[in-house]
Amino acid sequence: MRADLDRTGYRKKGQLWHSGLMNTRMVGPASLIRHLGAWRGQGAGPAYRQLADAVRLLILDGRLPLAARLPGERDLAQALGVSRTTVSSAYGRLRDEGFLTGGQGAAARTRLPAGSGPSRPQADNGDARPDVIDLTSAVLPADPNVHAAYVRALERLPARLPGHGYEREGLEELRETVAAAYRRRGLPTSAGQILITHGAHNGLVHLLRLIVRPGDPVVFDHPTYPQAIDAIMSAGARPVPVALPDSDGEDGWDVDGLAAACRRGGAPMAYLVLDHNNPTGRMMRGSDRARLLSALKGSETLLVLDETLVDLTLSGPPALTASAVDAPRVVRLGSMSKSVWGGLRIGWIRADRAVIQRLAQSRASFDLGVPVLEQLAAVELLNDGGAALAARRPLLRAGRDHLRARMAEALPDWVCPRPAGGLSLWARLPAPISSALTARAAAEGLRLAAGPRFGVDGAFERRLRLPYTLSEDQLDQAVERLARAAARIGRKAGLEKSPRPSIVY
Repeated sequence: MRADLDRTGYRKKGQLWHSGLMNTRMVGPASLIRHLGAWRGQGAGPAYRQLADAVRLLILDGRLPLAARLPGERDLAQALGVSRTTVSSAYGRLRDEGFLTGGQGAAARTRLPAGSGPSRPQADNGDARPDVIDLTSAVLPADPNVHAAYVRALERLPARLPGHGYEREGLEELRETVAAAYRRRGLPTSAGQILITHGAHNGLVHLLRLIVRPGDPVVFDHPTYPQAIDAIMSAGARPVPVALPDSDGEDGWDVDGLAAACRRGGAPMAYLVLDHNNPTGRMMRGSDRARLLSALKGSETLLVLDETLVDLTLSGPPALTASAVDAPRVVRLGSMSKSVWGGLRIGWIRADRAVIQRLAQSRASFDLGVPVLEQLAAVELLNDGGAALAARRPLLRAGRDHLRARMAEALPDWVCPRPAGGLSLWARLPAPISSALTARAAAEGLRLAAGPRFGVDGAFERRLRLPYTLSEDQLDQAVERLARAAARIGRKAGLEKSPRPSIVY
């Protein structure tokens, strides 16, 4: 047992690290080039403008952190094989738009434009259009049940007002409701094993602060939820991606690779999305889960399972019982953001009592708990017997199938496997153009999250996540705009269409 771990295998009290310790970063030329990917297309406009568009996209979607120092003009020009004038003009454009600080010749640091006016990005990014369609978030709109739950919660709120309102672990009533849901999934759970958080992402941040120190490796399946990557890097940890098999329609994971990555580097944490992986929609087989748990037996790795999408199975067998993978060093994250509404910032951590107690103690320096009204509304929504979610699954299923059909018609050279669940398609593009396509689509009034947003080191330029949570009319318009953008990119890159259909069963 390492000296900095207590008998439960978790960091001893006092050894908590904060993201502020590593808030100054320098991006080298090689790293920036990996992020840029295939940024330049033939006939797509001046090189300086294409470079500026690519860097702006990296800043907007979070692949380049704020206040990061970019390579000097001469160094980047040499690394890219372009003139220094090209880089200087690109940096100048970004400074004018408010995305870089400093004047010409000074160190360029990333930032976001403040306020409105001339410092805002120019209209060619599409945001100025009144009819912009946003496909950057895979979330559901609230249904009438959410409003009704808040009304009932307000009626119950007066009974809570005599108290101080600080619930470090969360309302007992809500923790018991969440625990009961785990019991229905086959996993004995008490309220003492639940900590209520501001969503699953907030729960991950709490765990990282408790368990991980700067420089520690954190293993995750690749691709994954982009905000999880951000949280890992903000904690100063070293991201260790383990690639999912790159075959459409498969549900396999590289179990041996995951176990080896955890053991080889002594990773204190592994973050995995095994139930409708975001963005691929895959679900790990029960045999692979058992093999992974066996392979990690005796290791010091905390296995963090993000189950945000576990209830969103749309076809095939339902998710496995939670007891299929359980051990003292398995922690589960849950949330209502994907299954109910993103504006309801309610999530939870399910872990051993000792871990929950340590998390409750450590959270005081980060937040003081979740608002009582939201917790009361969550109780109302979770106690409906699953009726609201059952009513929404057919709509999601129809949206998934509708989007795939429209994609097959408009972009037959794309491959769009049908996920068994989740909220999005993980499309395969005919060329590594995801970032360039995302920048071009903005001019068509379509906001996209480029494939590399879901990975590290510029991976997934041949991929694009396409949520099917909007109405069918909006999806139709989105596909039309996407097809126009793809045609522009394809003509400039010299791509040829293939007759291969995009529907894969």
